[in-house]
Amino acid sequence: MANDMTTSNAAAPGWKAMQVYAMAVVCLVIGLAIGYLFRGSRSPASSTPGSAQAAVPPGMPAGMGGNPHAGMGNEPPSLDQMKHMADKKAEPLLAQLQADPKNTDVLVQLGNIYLATHQFKEAADYFGKATEIKPKDVKIRTSLASTLYYQGDVDGALKQLTQATTDDPKDANSLFNLGMIRWKGKNDTKGALSAWAQLLKSNPQLEPAKREQVEKLMAEVRQGNSAN
Repeated sequence: MANDMTTSNAAAPGWKAMQVYAMAVVCLVIGLAIGYLFRGSRSPASSTPGSAQAAVPPGMPAGMGGNPHAGMGNEPPSLDQMKHMADKKAEPLLAQLQADPKNTDVLVQLGNIYLATHQFKEAADYFGKATEIKPKDVKIRTSLASTLYYQGDVDGALKQLTQATTDDPKDANSLFNLGMIRWKGKNDTKGALSAWAQLLKSNPQLEPAKREQVEKLMAEVRQGNSAN
């Protein structure tokens, strides 16, 4: 696991585009597409900046995921460029949303588009609206938590994940994310280990490779504790 995340409760005002972009890459390396661990992504412990990938909605042009360098030369796109790409991709969905404002599928698609292009405020707005419509949908709430964490709102992300794990105490993604954010966002190693222990106990059917990933993270946390 590389690079600690800031523990601030809100993204610092006045950041330059490259600072925000750099933080976004760090977040991806740490793994807050961490919910994606259980959909086949690499372990956050083995990620590197060159390999970090965000969830890219179907049909998204190359270079709009977690590695915006792909297909776009040596220079990363600016946040304005990424927002322009996201806005273009979102246009047909916004037309659907205007006709059906409570369509959670469309809201989630919009959230994913803006998350993939590091437009975290917009992503959080769409995931938040979807969560208001479907408050018991743990998957959507976990996506909202991830986006809040990308923004630097550690406490907000933890609040969402706490609610998610209350609604579904066995949900592997929210438990995994909860452990990651407690560890990297709050340096709460005891809380992280507790969340991951609950994950393993409540998911005996978890694939061996994924169980191994969680166990390796737990070992890493314990090793860090013993070294202090």
